[in-house]
Amino acid sequence: MLLKRSEYWQKIKPFMAKPIIKIITGPRRSGKSYFLKQIIDELKLQKYSPEQIIYIDKESLDFDHIKDYKDLNNYISPLLEIAEGKKVCVLIDEVQEIREWERCVRSLIKNDDIDVLLTGSNAQMLSSELATFLSGRYVEFPLYTLSFAEFIDFYESSSSDKQALFLDYLRLGGLPGIHRFNYDPEVLRSYLSSVLDATILKDIVKRYQIRDYSDFENVLRYVVDNIASTFSAKSVSDYLKSQKLTVGITTVQNYLSFLEQAYLIHKVRRYDLQGKRHLEIYEKYYLSDLSFRHILLGYRQQDLPDYLENIVFLELKRRGYEVSIGKLNGYEIDFIATKCGNKSYYQVSTTILEESVLERELRPLRAIKDQYPKFLLSLDPGESDIDGIRRINLLEFLLGDSDWNPKSEFKGHELIETFLEVKGMTQAELAKTVDLSPAKINDIIKGRRVISTKTAKMFAKVFGVEHTVFL
Repeated sequence: MLLKRSEYWQKIKPFMAKPIIKIITGPRRSGKSYFLKQIIDELKLQKYSPEQIIYIDKESLDFDHIKDYKDLNNYISPLLEIAEGKKVCVLIDEVQEIREWERCVRSLIKNDDIDVLLTGSNAQMLSSELATFLSGRYVEFPLYTLSFAEFIDFYESSSSDKQALFLDYLRLGGLPGIHRFNYDPEVLRSYLSSVLDATILKDIVKRYQIRDYSDFENVLRYVVDNIASTFSAKSVSDYLKSQKLTVGITTVQNYLSFLEQAYLIHKVRRYDLQGKRHLEIYEKYYLSDLSFRHILLGYRQQDLPDYLENIVFLELKRRGYEVSIGKLNGYEIDFIATKCGNKSYYQVSTTILEESVLERELRPLRAIKDQYPKFLLSLDPGESDIDGIRRINLLEFLLGDSDWNPKSEFKGHELIETFLEVKGMTQAELAKTVDLSPAKINDIIKGRRVISTKTAKMFAKVFGVEHTVFL
C-alpha cells in the first residue's frame, strides 16, 4: 500500500487546475515520483478520465525517445487532441532530463485547460535565467525526505516507544524507499549506497563532467564529516593540502555548488544579529538525509549532537522557514528561523541535565534582546519555561505535540506576486479591489505584515484559490 504524504498534497492542492506550473523539487528517491502518483490518484477521484492525464516518466525507457522540447511537444500534442474540450493534467517526472523543456511547458500553460506538474532533482533547472523565462508562472514545492512523524507512519513496527523509533530514524534516515524492504541492515545499506552512487554519478559527475573523481570524493567526505560545523572553501583546500592532496579553492567551491544543485547538501549562511547582515564566509552545511553520512562514514555515537542539528534544520525547512546561523557578541545561535517577517531562535543539545551545559546553551539565547520566541531543544523529557526561553523535548518538537510548537504552513505571502502576474494585476489594483492601502499590500508581500483570515479570504476571492494558501 502506498502511504500518502498528506501535508504536501495540502500545500499543492490550492494550485491545482490553475495556470501556474507546479514544480516539485528534491533529492533523488525522496518520494517525488510516488507523490506524482498520489496526485494522479487524487485526479481520478475527481473523475479525470485516462485521456485527461498525461504522465511522462523520464526514468522509464518508455519515454527515452523524448530528448528535447520538440520531442516533448510532438508526444503531448496528439494526446491533447484526443482530450480536446476537457481539462488535462500533464505530469513530467525528472523534467531536467529533457533539453529546453521550459519552451514546451511555457507554451502549454497558455491554455487554461492544461495543468502542469513537474519534478526535478537538480536545482539548476530553476536557475535565475529560467525563472525569468517562465515569467513568474511557476511555484516551487520542495519535497524533503521523511520527517520523524512521517517515518513513524511509514515504519512497520509494533513499537510505540518514541525513543526507540527515533533511534531507528537516526540510523536509517528518511528515504521513503527503505520501507519497501524488511529492514535487514545489509539490504538497506545496499539500497542506500545505490541511491547515493546514482546521485553522485548521474547528477554530479556526469552532468558537470568531473574528471578527477578522487578530488571530488575527498571534498565530499570532508563536507559529510563536518556537518553542523562552520568552514569555507579555503579551509577545505587547506585541510586537503595538509593531507598531501592538492585541490584548489575554486575547485572546492565548484564541488560544493554541484552538491547543492543535486540537493545532497544545504548551505546555511551565518547572520550577524548585531550588524543585521549575512556574513560572506564560514557557512554551515547540512545533509538532505543522514543516511548518506552513515553510508560514507558509518554511524558514530559521538556525532549525535551533529545528527540532531541536521534533523532540526530539515524540520524547520519542511515547515517553510528560511534558516540562518546566528552570531551575536561571540556567541552562536544554532538556528534563526524566519517566516512572514517573524523570527524564532533555536538551540539544540543532546542533554542539558548538567547545570554547566544548561547555562552554556542558554547564554546565547539570553544575549538576544528582542521579543521573538526562543527555544531550547534536547532529548530530555518534559517542557518548561526558563527566563522566557521555552525548553522542549526534541521528539515532541518533531512530532508537533508541544503546545508551544504548532505546525507551520506554506509561506503564502510570497505567492501574491505570482498571482498578480498571472492576472496581469498591479499591487495598486489589488489594494483597491480588497480595500486596503497600497502600503499594507506591499508590507504583506514583503513579509512585514501577517495575513489575517479576513484578508486571506479577500485574496482568495480575487485570485480564485482557497484562502488557506495565504495563511
